[in-house]
Amino acid sequence: MKRGAIALVLLLAGCGQSTPDEPRTETGFPKAERPVATTVSGEWSTEPDRDRLKEAEAVMTAAGVKRGMTVADIGAGEGYYTIRLAARVGPKGRVLAEDIVRSYHDRLAERVYRDQLDNVSVKLGRPVDPGLPQHSFDRIFMVHMYHEIGEPYEFLWRMRPALNPDGMVVVVDADRPTQAHGTPPALLDCEFKTVGYRLVSRRKMPQAGAGGYLALYQAAGARPAPKTMHACKA
Repeated sequence: MKRGAIALVLLLAGCGQSTPDEPRTETGFPKAERPVATTVSGEWSTEPDRDRLKEAEAVMTAAGVKRGMTVADIGAGEGYYTIRLAARVGPKGRVLAEDIVRSYHDRLAERVYRDQLDNVSVKLGRPVDPGLPQHSFDRIFMVHMYHEIGEPYEFLWRMRPALNPDGMVVVVDADRPTQAHGTPPALLDCEFKTVGYRLVSRRKMPQAGAGGYLALYQAAGARPAPKTMHACKA
């Protein structure tokens, strides 16, 4: 191996990324080099238990959610955050709730209709592309679901244009391996940075589950071309 190639390999290894000959998807994105958790339920705890801990209130406040905002709830499940986001943004705000599981989508749509939440829309998503309209969202929530995304680089890349200029992605997860239904913060930072996001802040959120934390990200600079990205190692 030539000296320059050796230096490149050492550089990539030092920043926790793979070498250029890594596996790629059919669309040219790097494949995630970490386990992907399976979806086990539309909610991980009962809503009354979560409300007793003031989980949603604490998370929405930390994320800076205000009346009149437009927000997306990705991986909405049974709609715990969707319902509370709708109340927080008020009648002049908008909430788009999305899930890739048809049964979760259908139950949430019924709930939204039953509760007459006129500021909420429910959409069936796709595993690698949330299909969000461009320049539309002040906040995009991903609560206890990031570790279930099989192709995170393509997903984040396709999601990025949906943010307003000052918009942020809100990730709530647990600090544990992805196969244990969490995402180590260093791995999360690396995957977001690879797709052109910068970390705005991170804080512990004990209300959001054992080892819970909240991280905020903004788009930074130009969106990188898929072929220039390399997978982060767990």
